[in-house]
Amino acid sequence: MKKLNWKKIFILTLWAIAAVGVVVLLGASIRQKNNRKLKGVVVEIRGAEKHMFIDEQDVLQLVNSPAPVTGQPMRAVPLRKLEMQVKKNPWVNNSEMYFDNQQVLQVSIVEREPIARIFETNGQSYYIDSAMNRMPLSTKLTARVPVFTGYPASKKLDTTLLQSVILLSRLMNADSFLTAQIAQVDIVANKKFEMIPVIGEHLVAFGDSSLAADKLHRLKAFYQKAWLQHGINTYKIISLEYKGQVVAIKETPKNVVEENNISIQIPLTSKRNTL
Repeated sequence: MKKLNWKKIFILTLWAIAAVGVVVLLGASIRQKNNRKLKGVVVEIRGAEKHMFIDEQDVLQLVNSPAPVTGQPMRAVPLRKLEMQVKKNPWVNNSEMYFDNQQVLQVSIVEREPIARIFETNGQSYYIDSAMNRMPLSTKLTARVPVFTGYPASKKLDTTLLQSVILLSRLMNADSFLTAQIAQVDIVANKKFEMIPVIGEHLVAFGDSSLAADKLHRLKAFYQKAWLQHGINTYKIISLEYKGQVVAIKETPKNVVEENNISIQIPLTSKRNTL
């Protein structure tokens, strides 16, 4: 029969007691920290480069509802519940919260970025972001984004049409000239688009969203070249529906009969930079 190694047992016992002591001290430290009162709230808002539809005061109002969190024991502040409460705001894409070592609640918010404003046929209006989320209008400010009218009023989301709207919005937002020149984009039959300019009385028949970057390049080239030769009010319709060209129909003077209207084709052969 083997003899018991009392020395080894003694050492293992000491290690076990030490481990238990560490756990007890750690638990006491955590309880003590959790019983400390919250000293304040710091809000950081990211994600909105151009707009700020939700500000620090909005976030603080959400965090402090139904009661202020500052002065409460940290253990009594429900972080996950507060995160979900803030995320319910339509302008919040994500929300994260934690306590720092100074007993301050750090609140990090990622705001949704509007990419277009939609007007439905029933008069309802709202913003959308690149993920097709709807955001309500704000009394604080108006986003400088492309405006689309004539969107069909329906409870069912038309993802194909919205993807076209988002594509056109991205391309227009990337070009300061087009952003300044296009006042609004009308959605017409068969998911086609017509553009209303800021300057000039003409209509831009854009067609569907296929080859959208190329069409916008042709439109910009037409504005830059043709207007210098013929003037801003020469044409009543500019069509981009024909591949590789712009078809422009001249405005008919009042003293000229309608059959004298002409259609001109302007092929654009210059190199195109992808938007």
